[in-house]
Amino acid sequence: MTTVRLNSADPVSLDTDALIVGFTTGQDGPTPAAGAESLDAAFGGKLAASLGAVAFTGKSGELAKLPTFGAVTAPLLVAVGLGDSYDAEALRRAAGAAVRSLAGTARAALALPAATPEEAEAVALGGLLGAYSFGRYRTTGDQKEPVAELTVLSGQPGSAVERAQVLAASVTLVRDLVNTPPSDLWPAKFAEIAEQVGGEAGLSVEVLDDKQLRDGGYGGLIGVGQGSVNPPRLVRLSYTHPEATKTLTYVGKGITFDSGGLSLKPSAAMDWMKSDMGGAGAVFGALVGIARLGLPVNAVGYLCLAENLPSGTAQRPSDVIHSYSGKTVEVLDTDAEGRLVLMDGIARAAEDDPDLIVDVATLTGAQIVALGWRTAGVMSNDDAVRELVVEAAGAAGENAWGMPLPEELRKGLDSPIADIANLHPERFGGMLTAGIFLKEFVPDGVRWAHIDMAGPAFNKGEPYGYIPKGGTGAVTRTLIGLAERHASI
Repeated sequence: MTTVRLNSADPVSLDTDALIVGFTTGQDGPTPAAGAESLDAAFGGKLAASLGAVAFTGKSGELAKLPTFGAVTAPLLVAVGLGDSYDAEALRRAAGAAVRSLAGTARAALALPAATPEEAEAVALGGLLGAYSFGRYRTTGDQKEPVAELTVLSGQPGSAVERAQVLAASVTLVRDLVNTPPSDLWPAKFAEIAEQVGGEAGLSVEVLDDKQLRDGGYGGLIGVGQGSVNPPRLVRLSYTHPEATKTLTYVGKGITFDSGGLSLKPSAAMDWMKSDMGGAGAVFGALVGIARLGLPVNAVGYLCLAENLPSGTAQRPSDVIHSYSGKTVEVLDTDAEGRLVLMDGIARAAEDDPDLIVDVATLTGAQIVALGWRTAGVMSNDDAVRELVVEAAGAAGENAWGMPLPEELRKGLDSPIADIANLHPERFGGMLTAGIFLKEFVPDGVRWAHIDMAGPAFNKGEPYGYIPKGGTGAVTRTLIGLAERHASI
């Protein structure tokens, strides 16, 4: 695990293996950003010219590496672009990209703008997230180890990076879970990890097994999980604070592998379905982070865990299931299973008398069609709540966009034999109709938001900023941010 510390030393004389320096774009070429003013003099006033010679301009996301030839103590300088101006997210991304590029280097120092606690935290968090690596299953030894020790050059006190350390640990927990193959992460195993890690963080943990779920009327979880030899679980995590006046309840979709069930997915759409538990992962990581931060808020998390597989015992298209709320659902497509486990979780969450329910899910391919791989869709039964979630996501640097729940789409979910069908016959607006389906299970008067992050939860492309290939840990920081906002109300 990468460690981080603060140090107010001059970057010129700091003993480290690599020095990361931020540059903005200027009329005469790249310009050292705040925190690196002394470096240009150490290079005889030629640092900007040297970078210009390798076509470095200081644009956001650019990287250039130069040997220092003894001009400073560190043997290697890594220049990272911040663009014309920068905010906290630009600092996080710059730090993450630079640290990721230094895999195989033991120590690195970040001479990026860190004059305020917010900037110091952003640099530390970006660096820690950029250092992430998932090498559990590699045996060849050819993978470079991530940077082990990070130093953020700042005059701020050490407490300025404490939150960054907690956030990074929570996101790392989620990334590891998403990246774990389903052969090693089935519902009962996920529940076991939640009990162990959650307990260590100070959470109260309750696990309902398949018999308890069946006896309790959790028809969605039972229906989705009945095709697998690995039965479903419902995990309830709770954190309380003696000064809390607000209660937040989070519900996460936890399909540890999604084949589509009898409505089988094509193979090209199945190989990354180990990530279909990303919503439950985010809820789990957020509850752990909330507890470790000691936020004055009550928080409850539900992990709706099942494995969706085809077999002789699997649910069939045209089956009718009885949900925990009492409503009946006609299953038209077994690959629309996430909403079936969430409907049970949402109905159960409402019994905690929360001020807000937020469900998080890798729910629809339609989200990716509408918003792409990096932007989550946010829907709600309350406009102010929807905007609150979007604002919290923006503050965390996690892209989200508010979406409507058009009333005219509800009719398409009518069933001739049950209270509601789990799929709209039209393919268009699939993200919205999934949200409309879930809204049906939210009791009147309960504020609720739904986050569909099917794309952001798993990066199938190349790494960028502090985002690695594979599991991203998306929405974890948004949920923690929402808890912090409610703690301050």
